Amino acid sequence: MHAVEVRDHIMIAHSFKGDVFGPAQQLHGATFVVDAAFFSQELDENGIVIDIGRAHEVLKETLTPLNYRNLDDVPEFKGKNTTTEFLSRHIFDALAKAARENRLGRPGNELASIRVTLHESHAARAWYEGKI
Repeated sequence: MHAVEVRDHIMIAHSFKGDVFGPAQQLHGATFVVDAAFFSQELDENGIVIDIGRAHEVLKETLTPLNYRNLDDVPEFKGKNTTTEFLSRHIFDALAKAARENRLGRPGNELASIRVTLHESHAARAWYEGKI
């Protein structure tokens, strides 16, 4: 399996509902380092998994609407706990859509999967991985 991974980051604010979250029920901030890994069984005729530059552009485009936002105010997330796990799936869905639209320099149907990892800190991370 071949992979290409690109990285960016976002700074957000949010709060959670539910006793399991303890003090995180209050509004708090987070900075996430976001890694997006694109996997394929084979390299294409150009010797690549995807175009790294396009992957950076698509990741930045996906993260821009979240960056410096209070996610509690984003209509799309109304009533949802925007946990690290939730956000990794949200970002995956946008990247998978871009892949299916052939926006990564290679037909999306030639990719095996995408993994999106959000690093909360040096000690904690969560990810979502799925097929295209």
